Amino acid sequence: MAEIYSDEYWMRRAMDLAMQAQVQGEIPVGALLVADNKIIAEGYNLPITGHDPTAHAEIVALRRGGAQLKNYRLLNTTLYVTLEPCVMCAGAMIHSRIQRLVYGASDMKTGAAGSLIDILRHPGMNHQIEITGGVLGQECSTMLSAFFKQRREQHKELKKLKK
Repeated sequence: MAEIYSDEYWMRRAMDLAMQAQVQGEIPVGALLVADNKIIAEGYNLPITGHDPTAHAEIVALRRGGAQLKNYRLLNTTLYVTLEPCVMCAGAMIHSRIQRLVYGASDMKTGAAGSLIDILRHPGMNHQIEITGGVLGQECSTMLSAFFKQRREQHKELKKLKK
């Protein structure tokens, strides 16, 4: 009998993907699409290196999932992402018809799964998505905070060198 993996298991894989983004100088956000206890697609942030404002981890994973399944409807899938999705990503999730979203860190500034606004469960939407937030939330949040702290320090050093 195949082992059923937990949300924490999949979130750790998403965190590995986030680290790949960070290595490339991207904000460390990772996402993976899972169906029937198997990874269908993975993605991590690529807007900076790809010069593409839509290349968020979620969008990359959804696009790859559609290509893998040969269908734009990603029925009966779960999307795991290290950071609460923005409005753009939430809209893509609704259009793709994923069943469930599991995210790590909340995003009080742009979160569209309940922190700032709740697009995914808005009663006017034609599709509702089950949401589980805060899975390894502290670890995901710490990873993002460390990245932004390092980035601020790099900017300070650059300013010093220009003086």
